[in-house]
Amino acid sequence: MDWSKLPDLAAVGLLAVAFATVARRSQTQVSAWWLAGWVMIALHYAGFIFVSSPGRFGAIALYIGVASFAWAGILFMWASVPTRQNRSSHWMLAVLLGASSLYIDLIAVNPAAKWALIPAAILFGALPLAVALISLRNRQNSPLRWATVALYCCLSVFLLAFQQRPGNGPDIALNAVLFATYFGCFVHFWFAYRRTTSGALLTTVGFLAWSMVFVVAPAIRALLPNVRLESEVWNLPEYVVAAGMILLLLEEQIEHNHYLALHDELTGLPNRRLFQDRLSGALERAQRTGSKTALLLIDLDQFKRVNDTLGHHAGDQVLKRVGAIFSKRIRRSDTVARTGGDEFSVILDQPISRSEAELVARSLAELIHEPFEVANQTIQIGASVGIAVFPEDAVDAEGLCIAADQRMYDFKFASGHHAETPRPPKSAMPQSNQESEGSKRVG
Repeated sequence: MDWSKLPDLAAVGLLAVAFATVARRSQTQVSAWWLAGWVMIALHYAGFIFVSSPGRFGAIALYIGVASFAWAGILFMWASVPTRQNRSSHWMLAVLLGASSLYIDLIAVNPAAKWALIPAAILFGALPLAVALISLRNRQNSPLRWATVALYCCLSVFLLAFQQRPGNGPDIALNAVLFATYFGCFVHFWFAYRRTTSGALLTTVGFLAWSMVFVVAPAIRALLPNVRLESEVWNLPEYVVAAGMILLLLEEQIEHNHYLALHDELTGLPNRRLFQDRLSGALERAQRTGSKTALLLIDLDQFKRVNDTLGHHAGDQVLKRVGAIFSKRIRRSDTVARTGGDEFSVILDQPISRSEAELVARSLAELIHEPFEVANQTIQIGASVGIAVFPEDAVDAEGLCIAADQRMYDFKFASGHHAETPRPPKSAMPQSNQESEGSKRVG
């Protein structure tokens, strides 16, 4: 047994444990596939410990050691495919895993079956091309998919030209398969993470260096036989990739936490904190240009009845639906936020007039009034809307919120929808509902 691979196995195992610890907190699905890839890398080193074993056991260890290395790269590639939920993406994963597994078995474990190398090499290009052409019927025409097809078609041509070369043909072919796999990882990560963060740069450059190992290392052995480099030099890119992936997960976790700090987790809308910041910005722009800004304060009618009769889950579904309706109706320059339990606020940024604000308010109220199904039941709610215009009704954000809040309650009491909502003091600014800032359900 080759115990020289044991330190590499231990290092990759520790990296996999560290990666699993970070991935457990990740909000993305790719972390599970990345972890599976690193388990394959660990299996690669474990297999090579037993390669020197006699008989069939040694052949199986060789196959596992080489194949798991290719499987890891394919999993890394597939995790970066934006359309991996599609059936054609699953077929692409299957054909790449199948073609690689078959070819590695023929080239590394059963070299006597030379007659099968030609059809196996053709499959590398033919199968991905067939999947890509079939998926065109479903209008799945991703540039990344065609880049993968082009890469493996080139690999197929290369293998047909060099795999049966006397002497080092099998080694050239095997290195070409691994080069194509990890160069494909470079292409996929460059496509998926085109940003200038440390994690993205480390991972992308690391995969490029990893793929070049299968070109540079054989070239040095062939052209400079007296130059010997330790195996740790060639293993360095994989540790760079591991560090980059961990950084990517940490960066995404920080970004997600920042998003949660400024958005309502239930509806995905801006929360009160972000709403107040955007309202201040809108008022500053309106004051600078001498234009107007309108604030709509919208309180849902009959929402408590929905919670009491159908449960909090149904109430959550109502809030999500209302948030989606508001988001589709307003302009991109405007802001809709969830600022309370069943309270939404809309900032109509400049230019706007009172009549236009009233038209938008009427339109939103009509949309909310339409019946819809929740929990297999048809329900109907309404909305009370208060409108305040800057600078006519108030000259600052607090005054504008008070004016809109007062008019909303005036409307609610005038229309008779005040039974479930007590009237606040006129001098009080509407208070933040704790449940709109976090993940708690509204009751």
